Amino acid sequence: MTKEWYQGFYKRSIAQRYQLLQEHLGLTAEQCQLLFSQSDSLSSQLIENYLTDYYLPEGLAVGLVVNGQNYTLPMVVEEPSVVAAASNGAQRIAKSGGFEAHPGGRKVIGQVVLEQVENYDQCRQWIFDHQATILQVANQAHPSLQKRGAGAIELRVRRIEPFISVDLVIDVSQAMGANSVNTMAEAVGQWFQKQGYQVLTAILSNYAVDSLQTVTGKVHVRDLGTIDQNGRQVAEKIVQLSQLAQVDPYRAATHNKGIMNGIDAAVIASGNDWRAIESGAHAYASRDGHYRGLSQWHLEKDYLVGQLTLPMPVGVVGGSIKLLPQSQINYQISHIQTAEELAGVIASVGLAQNLAALRALGSTGIQAGHMKLQYRSLAISVGTKEDEIAGLVQALIASPRVDTQVATKLLEELRGKK
Repeated sequence: MTKEWYQGFYKRSIAQRYQLLQEHLGLTAEQCQLLFSQSDSLSSQLIENYLTDYYLPEGLAVGLVVNGQNYTLPMVVEEPSVVAAASNGAQRIAKSGGFEAHPGGRKVIGQVVLEQVENYDQCRQWIFDHQATILQVANQAHPSLQKRGAGAIELRVRRIEPFISVDLVIDVSQAMGANSVNTMAEAVGQWFQKQGYQVLTAILSNYAVDSLQTVTGKVHVRDLGTIDQNGRQVAEKIVQLSQLAQVDPYRAATHNKGIMNGIDAAVIASGNDWRAIESGAHAYASRDGHYRGLSQWHLEKDYLVGQLTLPMPVGVVGGSIKLLPQSQINYQISHIQTAEELAGVIASVGLAQNLAALRALGSTGIQAGHMKLQYRSLAISVGTKEDEIAGLVQALIASPRVDTQVATKLLEELRGKK
């Protein structure tokens, strides 16, 4: 069998990896130099087969008021309109007092799944008879949590034919807790095996319903109007769109994607695991067997009132949080100190994002503001210089058709006029 070029790739130095890319994947020396210029020795220790750091733009959501405090929140995202929409929605709600974030729990589930159990009731009773021992096994596997007043505090048993799930309820304190929970679940799994049980798996669940975060926000209808519609008309459209997302999964998926635009960007900037937050959010949206919008909006006299609830098991310590210098700077910018504070602020960004999207969708249409920012990206992609971008964007807005070919032609025309 012929040895593949990438065998042993993880053992190679960065320079050797670039050489292999040139030899086997056709990269040029200039392209490899770009990769090298964006590489970092710390990052190379974080993942296997490291090549370079892939940069994403970071911006700031401004005017975000949560529980009476004004936040400036870093957001990492490549989609042009996300930071603008988050700031827009946040500032509209700030005019009516800002967001209220109601503290959620800080508990995560570690699943130990048993198989080939013949008598569920007998097994369940045996587990609860040994609950104190099981919790002790879990806590001894990660004693530092108990030292902080946290750790495994409860057992739950669920029947999932043909399996039994022993759910360890673990208070993770200020951490996101994935590594801690996995360590504790695996220790309990090994303990069950010693008692003669067959263990299928032992791992945390990202469906963190014991770490729910709820935020509410209201905006006076006068602050929702557009040139063509008054504020109440726009508010009524937003309510209808909210209702649609509760009954139609096609609309709900896009409704929730807009919410997660803001949440993911803030989670990434905080150094937390955005994939875990995504999976938990979408599972929660389907909790009654029907996929629904995560937020809901309704009218109370002259105010449009919104509420958003979703799992938010984020942390401010542990794992890669604050490990990278950029993450450390982001916490200095936001001044966020606790996991509870972070969860409330991130969820508020999600609701702000949702308001901005629904207002656009219910009035001028989502593309009106969105495409102005997209045109900037298109202008950059065809080689526009910084001092030419504004002129080309205006030309693209006026053009009946927009694509790369049109953008290139318009750029040539602009340069010809200089």
